Amino acid sequence: MAITTKEIRNVCLLGHGGSGKTTLAEAMLFAAKDIDRMGKTTDGNTVCDFDPEEIARGYSISTSVASIMWKEHKINIIDTPGYLDFVGDTMEGIRVADAAIIAVDGKAGMEVGTELAWEYVETAKLPRAFFINKLDDPEANFDRVFNQLSESFGTSVCPIFVPVGGGVFVNLLTMEAFTYNKERGHRDIVAMTPEYEAIAAQYKEKLDEAAAQTSEELLEKFFEEGEISSEEAATALHEGLVRGDIVPVFCGCAPSLWGVRALMDTIVSSFPRHTAKKNETLENGEAKAIEADGECAIFVFKTVVDQYGKQTMFKVMNGELKKDTMLNNVTSGSSEKFGHIYIMKGKKQIEVDSLVCGDIGVVQKLNATKTNDTLTAGAEIKYKKTEFPTPYMCKAIMAAAKGGEDKITQGIARLLEEDPAMVYENNAETKQMLIYGMSDIHLDVIFAKLKNRYGANLVTAEPKIAYRETINGTVEIQGKHKKQSGGSGQYGDVRIRFSHGEEEGLTFTQSVVGGSVPKNFYPAVEKGLLEAMQKGVLAGFPVVNLAADLYDGSYHPVDSNEISFKLAAKIAYKEGLPKARPVLLEPYGSLKVSVPEYMVGDVMGDLNKRRGRVLGMNPDEKRSGYTIVEAEAPKAEMMDYTIILKAMTQGRGKYTFTFDHYEEVPGNEAQKIIAAHQNDDED
Repeated sequence: MAITTKEIRNVCLLGHGGSGKTTLAEAMLFAAKDIDRMGKTTDGNTVCDFDPEEIARGYSISTSVASIMWKEHKINIIDTPGYLDFVGDTMEGIRVADAAIIAVDGKAGMEVGTELAWEYVETAKLPRAFFINKLDDPEANFDRVFNQLSESFGTSVCPIFVPVGGGVFVNLLTMEAFTYNKERGHRDIVAMTPEYEAIAAQYKEKLDEAAAQTSEELLEKFFEEGEISSEEAATALHEGLVRGDIVPVFCGCAPSLWGVRALMDTIVSSFPRHTAKKNETLENGEAKAIEADGECAIFVFKTVVDQYGKQTMFKVMNGELKKDTMLNNVTSGSSEKFGHIYIMKGKKQIEVDSLVCGDIGVVQKLNATKTNDTLTAGAEIKYKKTEFPTPYMCKAIMAAAKGGEDKITQGIARLLEEDPAMVYENNAETKQMLIYGMSDIHLDVIFAKLKNRYGANLVTAEPKIAYRETINGTVEIQGKHKKQSGGSGQYGDVRIRFSHGEEEGLTFTQSVVGGSVPKNFYPAVEKGLLEAMQKGVLAGFPVVNLAADLYDGSYHPVDSNEISFKLAAKIAYKEGLPKARPVLLEPYGSLKVSVPEYMVGDVMGDLNKRRGRVLGMNPDEKRSGYTIVEAEAPKAEMMDYTIILKAMTQGRGKYTFTFDHYEEVPGNEAQKIIAAHQNDDED
């Protein structure tokens, strides 16, 4: 059967970690008869969690895609991680989805991951639905969780598939009642009793209220008659979903297939296809009309690189992609041949001849193509890129044994292609290789992949802070270099006035009178000082904001040369700076923390403990009910802030931290740093 664009649904599964997203995907695969038995995340045998690290940890750490057929429609299930540590992968899945299903634990109810999933899809303007899961738990309560969702996200949240007691569920669109036996995959239609009808009627009223808001005609009918027909509700559901006016709520138990078929039925009947939004946003912000029969264009949303090669996952944004097609990578300027194209069922790949507009596929060995690239058959367009959060959690790494550096750098290069939420820096100043991730858990996964995939044995260390030194006093000092060892000797004599300079580097001036130091030796003096400034006199950190005035000196007509005056300047530096009130400087950054309003006090109190200075507060225009706390803080106190803020706000808090300037380190802190540096030197 040939699949057309209108028969494809791309659905992203979101939610708090442990809410059952991967199990829901497994249930949909089983219901569609794509698998013979359902796996369990705890057993490491599900279709969508196949990475060795996912199997070892028992939860999703990367986005995967599984395609199924249901009632002559193709559903691309995009299973995303629920833990904040892997939000980069979640963003990849959202970017190519046409709708989202947010899984909610029927016992735990609203959780932080539920709120954040809503925030993600709201930002992406993605149609969405809820699936209240795990209703087989005796402590699960649909009514309580539904009311939490409605209170948090508004009256657009409306019930579709609801429990009415005794293990019976009612589909409010068809007003049919179902019961499920213990045998997975089996359901029975049962008669609607007066008790079931009474409970269903209460929920149906909420559905009608939400449906009535989608059009003036329905609103008028609802006010006049008090109800809306099932056919009208189904139509309103589809149109309201596309516009974001309706957020349907389904329920059930994924492991037992309760409510899963009802969800899948609604996905194919009411969820939007790729062309429903009419346009795709380009990188420059312009809208590009989607043409199912137009020129082929694809967007790369994810890259997987392992020891076996490179796989590029993409969505056909426009036109149709056929195998053996040559496309131009608009981002890199190279041409790529799609010799073989595949659809995915987790790690299993099935070769196909073509993929129509809106479909999702994977291709191997595109060497010049990366995540966020656009490839087209001709048009020079670039689709809007996925925006990844900036990682701030940092660890230094080094080879565990001599000669292991090559494996580390090769492994890092491959992981950078796969994980855009990871950043690598080879810091020339601290002589450390630094890896930045979203959290300590994210870093642990990165290090495990480096070891297990690429054989890179490494050890980790805390990143060093790039301190600076300067002086706050003024001193006049003589630097004299004299060496005589037969024949021509060396002689250089300078008198330099050191003080704090206004410029960041060296401000070198000369006030020599009478030619006591010839002008041709001035550059040598300056060069000597610049070299000396690479190492301060307190703890060996580079010196900044140094003013040096060469005001006197002497020379020998035979023995003086450039090297002599260069060495004389270094002597003056080494003897003079300790007498000019040297101080240690530390990097300060500009900090912006977005937190719920009721948590502002806790954040401010914590910043005070970190020697931070709160500069002001403003409402977060992008996050309702959130406040942005603006502050300045020393980098040394922010190294673990990712973990602290996550714990303090249960994951709700977000922050940015960018270097701004250097400030003097308080005396007691400076002594600790100097002592630690001296111990390092001794070691």
